[in-house]
Amino acid sequence: MPTTQIKTQAETKMDQSIEAFKNNISKIRTGRASPALLESVHVEYYGSLMPISQVANLSMIDSRTVGVQPWEKGMGAKIEKAIRDSDLGLNPSSMGDLIRVPMPMMSEERRKEMTKLVRNEGENSKIAIRNLRRDANESIKKLVKEKEASEDDQKRAEAEIQKVTDRHIITIDQLVAAKEHEIMAV
Repeated sequence: MPTTQIKTQAETKMDQSIEAFKNNISKIRTGRASPALLESVHVEYYGSLMPISQVANLSMIDSRTVGVQPWEKGMGAKIEKAIRDSDLGLNPSSMGDLIRVPMPMMSEERRKEMTKLVRNEGENSKIAIRNLRRDANESIKKLVKEKEASEDDQKRAEAEIQKVTDRHIITIDQLVAAKEHEIMAV
């Protein structure tokens, strides 16, 4: 496997780490409502647990309220119970076929807890990216040891991998800063 292929593979995995990080922080609650907040809620549907998005339409009613429209009549009570039982601290209310999920105001203390959570997620993603860098560098060293690449190739590839790593770390820092700003905005 040539060094360029190792670098490309590492970059692809780093991109996937960033996408996973974006997905994780989209679920962290801010003062605003977002249908993504309810994606982690699972509802019992004919004996199996299903994500709420597979048994109902999720929509924004206004900036602080998510609307949940069950696809089947009998699912409303189950969906409402699942949202209430989740660890999100939400209190849904039923209005006919539509379930309204208002987002409560967050206290300053809760906002600070959320920013710590975002920073922790960011740090975990940075660790994952650094681990990918380490794995790529070890693969390159193995190529040099097996005489499939020169030491100059190794130095060049390691420098390129470091640039890719730095770029991904900066992206994570920017995403963390943006999410913190979003959380702290009243």
